[in-house]
Amino acid sequence: MLKSDFYFDLPEELIAQTPIKDRSSSRLMVLDRKSGKIEHKHFWDITDYLNKGDCLVINETKVIPARLIGAREDTGTRVEILLLRRLTDNKWETLVYPGKKARPGKVIVFGDGELKAEVKDIVEDGNRIVEFSYKGIFEEILDKLGQMPLPPYIKEKLEDKDRYQTVYAKNTGSAAAPTAGLHFTKELLEKIEQKGIDIARLTLHVGLGTFRPVKEENVLEHKMHSEYYMIDEENANKINNARKKGGRIIAVGTTSTRTLESVAQDNGYIPAKSGQTDIFIYPGYKFKAIDGLITNFHLPESTLIMLVSAFSTRENVLAAYKEAVEEKYRFFSFGDAMYIGDLNR
Repeated sequence: MLKSDFYFDLPEELIAQTPIKDRSSSRLMVLDRKSGKIEHKHFWDITDYLNKGDCLVINETKVIPARLIGAREDTGTRVEILLLRRLTDNKWETLVYPGKKARPGKVIVFGDGELKAEVKDIVEDGNRIVEFSYKGIFEEILDKLGQMPLPPYIKEKLEDKDRYQTVYAKNTGSAAAPTAGLHFTKELLEKIEQKGIDIARLTLHVGLGTFRPVKEENVLEHKMHSEYYMIDEENANKINNARKKGGRIIAVGTTSTRTLESVAQDNGYIPAKSGQTDIFIYPGYKFKAIDGLITNFHLPESTLIMLVSAFSTRENVLAAYKEAVEEKYRFFSFGDAMYIGDLNR
């Protein structure tokens, strides 16, 4: 299986640079995962594809303003840090640019010196372990000095940082948003529940590993980075009860999907569990947990388009993406959505 098998041509003007005003008014492409049949809708129509007794699974992770711009204490050289993973109260694994300016022992200063980071170690892929020093509460200082870590393909400034959060974001820790959830409004979620659809909540803190480009031409040689997940007993029971009663499990996003497929037993049972997952889902994978998937349009040759292709087929997904380009759908984080499922149910 080759990386180039998942390439598609995308005009740059179709990469959404800003979120649309009304979250739920984005377009929705509906794809029958077996036949490849396509329907064109709006996201608020998602309720038409959810049945009473189904369970919708959402990721409650909250993005932190993880991008910090500072300067080396000794030279004043500009240095940018992206927080990836909290190791202890004050130690983080980070991505630093330029890396050659951040050798162990160097100190980076942010703001007026109210936050400092000393580089402690260099680890896999050149990531840096840094230790922060400050007075006060770290989260409050980060909220003041940090910026939302928007993907590099978004060039426009984000005017309202809440638009890079889901309306149900709760548990802080992500370096990127679970973007399929950005389309939901509180009103739409209420409408879904009123229809008799249960909503289960889990957490997967999105790291940059999910979005790292696949460098190896042989897909099977790609190594995923691990991400923290958690699903508690109450929400695991919601999913298991829906399954037991004949309902479907509909995952919102690849992050919810990866969590469910990481913990699911062979019979589809979901235990309450937390830990790290580096699951890599690509065509040939046998899904145990989900029956439907709500997702955005993903980058060519990415692990995410491989996951989506595994849930349907590579041919169906690439045909759908080709039609999305022709119909001028908006792509990636602030773009439009897809629902993939069995449409005869």
